Amino acid sequence: MILKFLKSPDGGCLIDNKEPLKESAEAIREIAKEKDLADALEEGGCDLETVRNIVQGRQLPAHLRAKVWKIALNVVGKGDSLASWDGSLDLPEQSIVHKDCQELIDQLSVPEEEKSVLLLDIESVITFYCKSRNVKYSSCLGWIYLLKPLVHLHLTRSDLYNCFYAIMNKFIPRDCFMKGRPFHLFRLLLQYHEPGLCSFLDTKKMTPDSYALNWLGSLFSYYCSAEVTQAIWDGYLQQADPFFIYFLMLIILVNAKDIIIAQESDKEEMIKFLETSPANLDIEDIEDLFSLAQYYCSKTPASFRKGNSSLFGSSLLGLKDDDTDLSQALCLAVSVSEILQANQQQGEGVRFFVVDCRPAEQYNAGHLSTAFHLDSDLMLQNPSEFAQSVKSLLEAQKQSIESGSIAGGEHLCFMGSGREEEDMYMNMVLAHFLQKNKEYVSIAKGGFMALQQHLADINVEGPENGYGHWIASTSGSRSSINSSVDGDSPNGSSDGKGVKSLVNKMTVALKTKSVNVKEKVISFIENTSTPVDRIPFNIPWPDRASLERHVSSSDRVGKPYRGVKPVFSIGDEEEYDTDEIDSSSMSDDDRKEVVNIQTWTNKPDVKYNFPCNEVKENGHMFPSHLLVTATHMYCLREIPSRKGLAYIQSRQALNSVVKITSKKKHPELITFKYGNSNTSGIEILAVERYLIPNAGDATKAIKQQIMKVLDALES
Repeated sequence: MILKFLKSPDGGCLIDNKEPLKESAEAIREIAKEKDLADALEEGGCDLETVRNIVQGRQLPAHLRAKVWKIALNVVGKGDSLASWDGSLDLPEQSIVHKDCQELIDQLSVPEEEKSVLLLDIESVITFYCKSRNVKYSSCLGWIYLLKPLVHLHLTRSDLYNCFYAIMNKFIPRDCFMKGRPFHLFRLLLQYHEPGLCSFLDTKKMTPDSYALNWLGSLFSYYCSAEVTQAIWDGYLQQADPFFIYFLMLIILVNAKDIIIAQESDKEEMIKFLETSPANLDIEDIEDLFSLAQYYCSKTPASFRKGNSSLFGSSLLGLKDDDTDLSQALCLAVSVSEILQANQQQGEGVRFFVVDCRPAEQYNAGHLSTAFHLDSDLMLQNPSEFAQSVKSLLEAQKQSIESGSIAGGEHLCFMGSGREEEDMYMNMVLAHFLQKNKEYVSIAKGGFMALQQHLADINVEGPENGYGHWIASTSGSRSSINSSVDGDSPNGSSDGKGVKSLVNKMTVALKTKSVNVKEKVISFIENTSTPVDRIPFNIPWPDRASLERHVSSSDRVGKPYRGVKPVFSIGDEEEYDTDEIDSSSMSDDDRKEVVNIQTWTNKPDVKYNFPCNEVKENGHMFPSHLLVTATHMYCLREIPSRKGLAYIQSRQALNSVVKITSKKKHPELITFKYGNSNTSGIEILAVERYLIPNAGDATKAIKQQIMKVLDALES
């Protein structure tokens, strides 16, 4: 067995390895269950719930499998879809279809006299599916491997097609191809539960589609034996949850974790090892596989399914626009409705410790009453205070769980404003936690704006509604929401734990300059009687005017080209231009050149070398070096796994720099904008951002070099 050594994240064994019951007792139990199932199927009208209650996730008897699978796939009594088809096998790629079908027949133990009939059935199913769905067949789709377990059931051609169609429609996700959306979602799930393993694979550039394409596309039948595949499908079809395949995939990957990390083989060998790892599954492993998958499933936010439901089902359901690009997602997103509901429920289940990363003034104006405040500005303004705040945050999370507060939860959920330009610093904080391999990290989808909208949608101000207490203020203002007085709960009763004031008091503690912040946080958790003011959900947003200044003529950066307005300026910016191009979003695969950092910094034409961090829009930071020559500026991004080496991340001509700006609050965060100038104005072609220590010296040196280039061009 390959799954016995897996343990839960808290160190406890998930699988009971006690000796099995005596064979005779087990055999009697199995015979009884088999008879109950056979009787239920014989009576007719048996549904999937009845089957579940009898089978209880165990492997199905071979002679009853066809009936149960047809019930699970909801094809019982379905008509013959191929009846109206003329039977023509004339697809443009028909020769490929025939060849693949023939290879499948050759793999099966089928009597010689039955092979020709079975070959025609399989080829007809694929051909008709392609014609009716208007899709082009390709061997890499893995459809042959989906048919392989079905062929063993000895179905009629009509039932074979109906079962194949149902599996494709319900259990194979949309865009199941290289770089497809399903694999970006799997990476987010892996990151949520096993951030260290996810980071390791990211470093090796081993994306899920490189090793799991045939796991998902064939529901494991590509590599697993027929017996193991049937056992997996027995359990999977009974689950009736298409997303459960993700957790089976997760367990197989996690099970290979130690081997993956310990291996020193090259990337291709590691991918091959991972890709073929399901082949190591034995029939005895399946029960453990499903038990472990159920455990991880119970530790995953419901938004994982609900937010991606369009992956499965009919094409019509999948046509709705989804503006979420999972390939660019920093982490798993959780809906605000789930956050509110999860922390109201009792007992087991996912519970969130919400971290509000908005600026202090926004938080004070109104916030989720159970949210812990962590000002993301501290990360750049005061790193030491930020580090202390993070330490206190984790201690507060631990203590709130132990105290039984509804503010407590082992799952960290970060909440921003919901405005992309304002949440950039929250993304940097989020990236910080992810880089520390913190598990159970998510982001509140839509931020505080989505929370406000949700409370408005459910009519939070209604007297019978229990949500009125969720929005609180620490600014001392008071509002009429439910006419709360002296901190009483809207329904006139107290929760007994002072949960509304709990996190507010922890936040106040973190805002003090005391060296005993940690101790104060803990003491506040134990004493939470102070009332909290409530305010309406429709909190006005503070106006944040965008202030830009251009340098004076004495700075010599306002020189125009002939007949064209100035194209280069240095100034401050309050907000980023979100509609401009961010060259840092380009894939690393686009920049394959690897160089020696010391060799490059010692080049005679390199005038300046500024160690820095490249900052991407999603908050990720990469240790880098900005090198300035007489005519160009280079960004060398360090390669963590190859000390002393770096990628040439960008190469920009100095005369293409049209603006250098910095944040007023964070002068060390510098934005370079590159573009062209013509009579109609400036066209921005690329934007790069860097966190540069002593940024003033760096920008001054770069400015001077730019002016030399512009002077040379003008003369």
